[in-house]
Amino acid sequence: MSLEFTVDKKVKPINFGATGTEEILQNVRMILATPAYSCPMDREFAWDPNVDAPINVAQARQTARIVDAIRRYEPRAQVASVSFTADSLNGALKPVVRVRVADGAV
Repeated sequence: MSLEFTVDKKVKPINFGATGTEEILQNVRMILATPAYSCPMDREFAWDPNVDAPINVAQARQTARIVDAIRRYEPRAQVASVSFTADSLNGALKPVVRVRVADGAV
């Protein structure tokens, strides 16, 4: 059995003692909040949100990049869906990810 959770990139305090599901969701949130090339010891960490394209193309590209990053950096979370909220004034897409965490994964 697995449970589904919604994760976005809103900044929350880091719990350095997190374990289990809390740790997995915190890791997914960190992946979403960290732009690629910004982590000094691992430049490939996270995902590359830099897409200059029409909205439907940008969403498709970002979805693929998010799914790939979560598979690579937090394999205990399975992506169920990716949606976006748009910030039209700044031309930004903000990802909202539904992930499944299997009971045996924690």
